[in-house]
Amino acid sequence: MKKALITGITGQDGSYLAELLLNKGYKVYGLKRRTALPNVENINHLKNEIEFIPGDLTDLSSLIEAINIAKPDEIYNLAAQSFVADSWSQPILTGEITALGVTNLLEAVKRVKPESRFYQASSSEMFGKVVETPQKESTPFYPRSPYAVAKVYGHWITINYRESYNLYTCSGILFNHESPRRGIEFVTRKISDGVARIKLGLQRELRLGNLKANRDWGFAGDYVKAMWLMLQQDTPEEFVIATGKTHTVEEFVEIAFRHVGLNWQDFVIQDPAFMRPAEVDLLLGDSSKAKRVLGWEPNVTFEHLIKMMVESDLEKYKCKKSK
Repeated sequence: MKKALITGITGQDGSYLAELLLNKGYKVYGLKRRTALPNVENINHLKNEIEFIPGDLTDLSSLIEAINIAKPDEIYNLAAQSFVADSWSQPILTGEITALGVTNLLEAVKRVKPESRFYQASSSEMFGKVVETPQKESTPFYPRSPYAVAKVYGHWITINYRESYNLYTCSGILFNHESPRRGIEFVTRKISDGVARIKLGLQRELRLGNLKANRDWGFAGDYVKAMWLMLQQDTPEEFVIATGKTHTVEEFVEIAFRHVGLNWQDFVIQDPAFMRPAEVDLLLGDSSKAKRVLGWEPNVTFEHLIKMMVESDLEKYKCKKSK
């Protein structure tokens, strides 16, 4: 039986990846920070099948202990301070977790189980102020937030450990991927949640930032398959994972409101408070390498993704109202 250790297992991607690996017969371990209020909503249905190990990316000794316990064949580093907006107010914390945390984990792998295969969650935000469109594996990075800068560090330190210590390490440069399990602070989930609340009479307006920002949006459940496929290859390499199609925040909003029979312009207010200090206007990924080498393609369409998220939030609030 193969064994996998997932950091960030309670997040959106961690929960979908844990499901995928359990279905493939893996023994799954999850690194879990000690918190006063544990957030296990995404993995509630799986928690009896996962073995949790206490640990923190900022604490090397806990990572060494975790790898000693799990002895994993595969390690997926999905943990991060991953909210771009918060990285401006907490730039040092973001660097400690999202950048140096990767080094800590790689160092633990090198010391304890150098034969294990390591996946690093890189981000399309690394391309930032893009120098070419679409963005592919060879596109230079131009990060535009403390989060993106930290992700660039994590990306390159992963390559450095591979080239310096002959470890099997690789990064997936994932473009925006969403789902009903997306954190409420992210704009897509803020929209689907807001639409559900407005439809059910629980709120009257939805305040958003830049409606013209263009993103390449896919479904998280599709994207975790790409992570797994990367670690099944003979040679570790970097891959861009994206749909190759771009949509504006406004399009997302329009489809979400239309799904519940409402006109978005009656409810949405653009609020300068939600604008970024440095905006990333257009992200569009070229995942032709992933298609060619991994045989990976996205299955869930943009419209289907939005409807899935809105329906999930409607169901959640309907259940709360009926209690």
